[in-house]
Amino acid sequence: MSHIRPLVPLLITAGILIGGNGLQGTFISLRASHEGFSTSLIGLVGAGYNIGFAVGCIYVTRVLRAIGHIRTFSAMAAIASASAIAMLLVIDPTFWFFMRLLAGLCFACLFATVESWLNASVTNANRARTLSLYRLVDLGSVTAAQYLIPGVGIGGFQLFAIVSMALSLSLVPISLADRSAPVAPEAIRFDVKKLWNISPLATIGCIVVGLTNAAFRSLGPIYGEQIGLSVTEIASFMSAGIIGGVVLQYPLGLYSDRFDRRVIILVATLGATLAALFLAIFAGGDEWMNLAGIFVFGAFAMPLYSLCSAHANDHAGEGEHALVSAGMLFFWSIGAIIGPLFASVLLDIFGPDAMFIYTAVIMVMFMAYTVLRMGARPGVPAEQRHGRFRNLLRTSAFFNKLAGAERNGKGPDGGR
Repeated sequence: MSHIRPLVPLLITAGILIGGNGLQGTFISLRASHEGFSTSLIGLVGAGYNIGFAVGCIYVTRVLRAIGHIRTFSAMAAIASASAIAMLLVIDPTFWFFMRLLAGLCFACLFATVESWLNASVTNANRARTLSLYRLVDLGSVTAAQYLIPGVGIGGFQLFAIVSMALSLSLVPISLADRSAPVAPEAIRFDVKKLWNISPLATIGCIVVGLTNAAFRSLGPIYGEQIGLSVTEIASFMSAGIIGGVVLQYPLGLYSDRFDRRVIILVATLGATLAALFLAIFAGGDEWMNLAGIFVFGAFAMPLYSLCSAHANDHAGEGEHALVSAGMLFFWSIGAIIGPLFASVLLDIFGPDAMFIYTAVIMVMFMAYTVLRMGARPGVPAEQRHGRFRNLLRTSAFFNKLAGAERNGKGPDGGR
């Protein structure tokens, strides 16, 4: 435990940030509906966050190199905290769009700062434990945060204040405990053409995950509300999808290490498609059927990002893994911008079942493309792959680096 103790402040900070972000994402959708925003406007507000997140992914390394970790974290936490309170002061969809865009930019920088800091602080002796604790912090904080919504209520100022307080308090652990700032990471240049040439399937796959999973995260609360779930039931519905995403990560990853990853991607996509169709056709307003359906959907849909990223890394050459990590997150962000917008329009026109019909259609198209790519070039034999499957969080490219270093038995810079 002596190896882990210096990292506890960073893990506490990460827990506060991840929990606050998960709370805000669900709460803002429900509060927007409470304020009379149309479903399409709620989708636009959700897309605003992902636009900001995509911009943050591109520029965060430049900011870290320019002003360092401590100043970056302090500035972004303060801005994100102010944006949460500002949404309470001005109830307007256009204003909320820009505040969520600002929040997305800040959270991209905040997650990257924390995970870059962790990368610089871990050693081979504590890497696996740190990674396990970080994943536990992510799951626990996001799940617990959902139940603050029914406990506090969506109509007052309290949840805005709680989010703002959480972001402000996230400064405390690292401010009191840290004695040194890590070296700024190397800048990562985006090369879209190069990423596409490395793996067209992984590129499309990450966009598909953004199109579908981000629509669930942004509009899942509205779906639940429209089918008649209570606020507590909506919190359980969102939590079930998140928890489900953990269940099949490692079984699917294990099989993808042994066989052609594209076959496992097909299996996961098929499972997600069937779960989405079950939710759209059979679940109706039944709480338990919706919980079961979204649990299975999360179990198959959530690992797709990690599977696609692993497939891209199989084809990456020497020195290209950092580009792949950042690029896959960026392409996910692109899909996450479009997904909530398009799905929200469908919900407005056709009702709540349209969200999972939309998801199923996107997944079927991705399955067809996967089969097409399987005929275009052979799979990479297991012995020629650059690494094994890694369970990744879509927080920053530095998490991929942390997980990759653990898998490869190298230091935080991949042994270089």
